[in-house]
This record gives sequence, structure tokens and C-alpha cells, in this order.
Amino acid sequence: MLSLFAGFALILAAVGIYSVVSFTVGQRTQEIGLRMALGADRGQVHRLVVRQALVPVAIGAVVGAGGAVAVSRGLEQMLFEITGTDPFTLVSVGVTLVLVAVVASWVPAFRAARLDPVEALRAE
Repeated sequence: MLSLFAGFALILAAVGIYSVVSFTVGQRTQEIGLRMALGADRGQVHRLVVRQALVPVAIGAVVGAGGAVAVSRGLEQMLFEITGTDPFTLVSVGVTLVLVAVVASWVPAFRAARLDPVEALRAE
């Protein structure tokens, strides 16, 4: 049951990241069009969008790992055959969340990189 809820939470996080990055790209269409008109190539725009999506995720992963270590001290008695500060678990969860964020931000970044600069600057 716990794995099922964790899976739903991971899907919810992916949808949330996708939605926020999509909204941000939509709001910044003219800026992205201007960057492309001034010479930015598709790869630069793609990296810009993904990087700006991953900065809050990385900060959240570090803060979350610290919070997990702090809270796990009290919950260690309920864990079986594992310590509350198991480095493999903390790293694997952090890496999984970052990979989900990369995948979730990839599609909006790809759409931003395909923008036509003329149409983006003309749009209101």
C-alpha cells in the first residue's frame, strides 16, 4: 500500500513539475523568441528551460534529504533491517526525483526550443 501511494506521489510530482514548467514557458514565449532572434540556438534554449526547472528541484532534494535524516531519528524503531539514515536509500530517492524532474521538464523545453522567433515575438 505504501508503494502504491509513493507511486502516486511520484506521478503527482511529475505532473506538477510539467505543469509549472509549461506555464512558465508559455509566459516567457516572447523572451524565448527574442533570445532565438538574437542568435540563441535550440540547444541553448532547451538547456535554459531544463536548468531553470532543475534548480528548485535540486534545492528541494537537498532540503528534503536533511529533513528526512532529522525525522528518521524518531522513526528508526519502526524500520526493519535498515537504518533511518541509509545513504543508498537517500541517494536513490534523490536521484529518482531529479530524473523525474528532468523528464517532466523535457517536453516543455523541447516545445520552447521549437518556437518560431517571428511568431513568438508577434504573439501577445
